[in-house]
Amino acid sequence: MKIIKRYHVILLLCMFSLVLGCSDDKNEPNKEPEEKEGYWTEPEVLEADKEVTLYFVPPKGSQLYNYEGDIYLHTGVISGSDWLYVPAEWGENIEKCKMKREGENRWSLVYSPSIKDWFGAVVPIKQVGLVFRNEDGSKKGYSSDKFLTIIDNSFKPGKVEYASQPDNTISGINIHNGGASATFVLYDKDKNGESWDYAYLIGDFNGWALDNTYQMKRDKETSCWWFTINDINPTTEYAFQYYLGREDESIILADAYCEKILDPHNDQYIPATTYPNLKKYPKGATGIVSVFQPQEEEYVWEVSDYTIQDPNNLIIYELLLRDFTESGDIKGALEKLPYLKSLGVNAIELMPVQEFDGNDSWGYNPCFFFAMDKAYGTKNDYKQFIDACHKEGIAVLLDVVYNHATGNHPFAKLYWNTRLNRTAKNNPWFNEIAPHPYSVFHDLNHEEPMVREFVKRNLQFLLSEYNIDGFRFDLTKGFTQNKSNESNAGKYDASRIAILKDYNNAIKEVNPKACVILEHFCEDKEEIELARQGMKLWRNYNNAFKQTAMGWNENSAFNGLYSGDVKGMPFGGYVSYMESHDEERMAFAQLEGGNWDLKQESKIENRMKRLATNAAFCFTVPGPKMLWQFGEMGYDVSIEENGRTGRKPILWEYLDVTERFKLHQTYIKLIHFRQKYPSLFNEEAQFEWKVSSADWRDGRFLQLENEGNTLLIIGNFMESDITIDNPFSSVGDWYDLMDTKVERVMSTSNELSIPAHEFKAYVNFKIN
Repeated sequence: MKIIKRYHVILLLCMFSLVLGCSDDKNEPNKEPEEKEGYWTEPEVLEADKEVTLYFVPPKGSQLYNYEGDIYLHTGVISGSDWLYVPAEWGENIEKCKMKREGENRWSLVYSPSIKDWFGAVVPIKQVGLVFRNEDGSKKGYSSDKFLTIIDNSFKPGKVEYASQPDNTISGINIHNGGASATFVLYDKDKNGESWDYAYLIGDFNGWALDNTYQMKRDKETSCWWFTINDINPTTEYAFQYYLGREDESIILADAYCEKILDPHNDQYIPATTYPNLKKYPKGATGIVSVFQPQEEEYVWEVSDYTIQDPNNLIIYELLLRDFTESGDIKGALEKLPYLKSLGVNAIELMPVQEFDGNDSWGYNPCFFFAMDKAYGTKNDYKQFIDACHKEGIAVLLDVVYNHATGNHPFAKLYWNTRLNRTAKNNPWFNEIAPHPYSVFHDLNHEEPMVREFVKRNLQFLLSEYNIDGFRFDLTKGFTQNKSNESNAGKYDASRIAILKDYNNAIKEVNPKACVILEHFCEDKEEIELARQGMKLWRNYNNAFKQTAMGWNENSAFNGLYSGDVKGMPFGGYVSYMESHDEERMAFAQLEGGNWDLKQESKIENRMKRLATNAAFCFTVPGPKMLWQFGEMGYDVSIEENGRTGRKPILWEYLDVTERFKLHQTYIKLIHFRQKYPSLFNEEAQFEWKVSSADWRDGRFLQLENEGNTLLIIGNFMESDITIDNPFSSVGDWYDLMDTKVERVMSTSNELSIPAHEFKAYVNFKIN
């Protein structure tokens, strides 16, 4: 019996030892079997104020499996769509983020002395993001980001105080008492009627720390958080953010209505010549912060009452500040204003200048709609440019992007799906997935009244604050909640029409003569209805003009460029163009696929002549026209150079090339003639033209007549001279518009020779 008992004891001890062994293996990852793959931590439960070791064994199939080089951890504190407190930019290798090789295909990194201290975070940490990468970031351990859940008990929110927000306050920053106090208002109710549990104001005024003194109050009726700060200096710039939290997550937001932001990643690259005395990014802050100054320096307008006189006779110059001058800013464009005035244009359309992600962009990635992008200049720089344009009789139109916003927009951050990296289902401002096929970034829901009010408020702000003369709306086809695909997205949509009418009415409330242009490209019925409300539609004829520029007859008809070619379209309903920022350059197309000798760089004379002939059949067509910057010089750098939206070479030296200068002079003569004799281009003028594919070999014709005055354009798109039987409608003297010569027509049997690639322009009256 004693022997049996001893056997049982030994057996129990062995079993106990096995149990202990299993437990030890679980708690000490270094003792894990080598076949374990993936990442894990010690300890498993992570507390923000404790040290933690992260282990990584690249799984089979991973780009880092058995990698022989160094592995770095790209890591940050997750706040909605943001990675905060990131120690190193992507591809930046610092010792702190270098993982330690533990053995073959095994790595580790220690967050020490605690997770919070390692990041230097001053706000609670709920989640940490992980990306395992090689030295240059070309290889990753996983195709998607990974995350760690953190327990942070360092902060206990105070009890929420419920109170009505002050009278006459709206979402955003409200200044009172001559700038001595400010009330901040933030709406945060989601689609399900839920809100965040608490909200704090953090900023320069409290050292960017969570302080119960700055806990925001809650108005149940308006679903807004609000807080009033008193005794502030009216002339000081203050940076701030909102901190919102609940039990398992928190986010930090800038204010969607602020007129200036600071960006820790991009502001450092803005030259002081572009933005002097830019406020330094505040210590203790993280991510994009909002800035307000209770009393800003007031701009005194020299021209405060400018209005567009004839929206149907606009010649619009589309301009990308970044690629227009060497400085790439609004000051550079201001210096070139005499050039634009000499060209004859009477409107400038600035590609998007509202605050966008980064500093180097076309601008169609907006994130803050009330702030002008600092990469182009100060708020008063923009005003000075607009004022100077108005002094020269030139309108300024803004290209605005309301179809979408980037993930940096505060409304996108407010309710965000971290796992799928997009706006969440409960986000009341954005669609989780765009209902139409053309969206980029995050799609705004224009059926939502809050979105409509936000857009209208922004439009009216831009009109009143900057004296803007109108807008070109980007991608208005997307202003709908009706699901569509590429084949039917342009079909008649009554709800989309109602939305656009609403925006148009809001604009007209501030400036009845403001010009509204839509990049729409929908069926005629819808575009006609919008035009009857006074809006104008982009009319893209790039393909036809590229064909004629290259010397190809196929698909080269100009019919449809003129509003009168489309039954029911009001006069001036189209803003038609040969080139835009979205289209390939005609001059580049010549070099790539030109007919005859047009593909040869040495034949620049013929190429420029054809571009001049194109211009004659564009700018003499009634209705507003647009030209894309440097088209008047035959710019022949592809849209795809350096990537579609990448920087393009700035080639003002083109004007020193004889052939290009002649093209430039042709633009000047055509545009100035149009501005000098507007009656030939109004609705009463009789317009006729023969510009179909059938009119290729025998010349194309265009004629305008009003009150006895006639303009005649004859174009030869062939590679050899052509002879035209008498094209003149009457005998007498006809004046050559380009060469200031007189063509004396004695009878109806006159013949006229048109050189290859060229055009002739005649009027039956003497030009002053």
